[in-house]
Amino acid sequence: MSNLKVSVNQLCVYPIKSCAGINLSESLLIETGLEFDRAWMVVDAHGMFVTQRQLPRMALIQPALKSLEMVLRAPGMMALHVALDKVEKATQVQVWNDTVAAYDMGGLAAQWFTDFLGQALRLVRFDPEQKRLSDKAWTGNINAENAFSDGFPILVTSTASLDEMNRRLRQAGQADITLARFRPNLVLDGLDAHGEDHLDEVMFATAQGEIRLKLVKPCTRCSIPDVDPLTAVPGHAVGDALASYRADERMQGALTFAMNAVIVSGIDAELKVGMQGDASFRFE
Repeated sequence: MSNLKVSVNQLCVYPIKSCAGINLSESLLIETGLEFDRAWMVVDAHGMFVTQRQLPRMALIQPALKSLEMVLRAPGMMALHVALDKVEKATQVQVWNDTVAAYDMGGLAAQWFTDFLGQALRLVRFDPEQKRLSDKAWTGNINAENAFSDGFPILVTSTASLDEMNRRLRQAGQADITLARFRPNLVLDGLDAHGEDHLDEVMFATAQGEIRLKLVKPCTRCSIPDVDPLTAVPGHAVGDALASYRADERMQGALTFAMNAVIVSGIDAELKVGMQGDASFRFE
């Protein structure tokens, strides 16, 4: 089967795990995925990561990336300015089953998150010397590095998949949603609904060399897509819609939406919205 032409519709990063994302016009691909994606994380007093699963109000924390700092805004809070080139003391934190090296971002950031989210919390930054690898059962011989993402460096979906989800939501009398619910990094045009499920690799020619991303594992879904990113109010309409058509036999019936991908080549190359690429199919 010949390759399929695709194009980049959106590039999204989520600088702080489980806080709001940022749509970018271009992004640098680094070892752990898109630059600044899940580079920071919020942890409790024991160093354990927290997410919208426990604290849906994290959805209301909106980061902005400036040249030298990240600026965080949230309802009722003064803006917090976090320097991109400074960290404070070294620490260890836990994300899922991984204990990893990180840097605490200091008392001011800790107080800001504690005040907004209502419990003792701290902000940490991933230590770039740490090597946190994706599950080799899915990546094979590729050593896929991650920062604080759940388990893979890049999440890929398509505009057609969102269109199909919204069609089903409307049928059920529910409002349309945006892809912010699903927190992808790379959104493609040119695919049928959930066509990403059947892709092997996506390739882009750039001035810095070829980017090749290999799609390796369906993304199983928890409760976060049911948290409204604008209000942080949890619901159930998205989960209900997924349950009606996205039970995935590849994942023992778990509900899936989007595909986790790893980097085959292209580190230090730039992805850009509108960029044309080729996708190859996986034969199952």
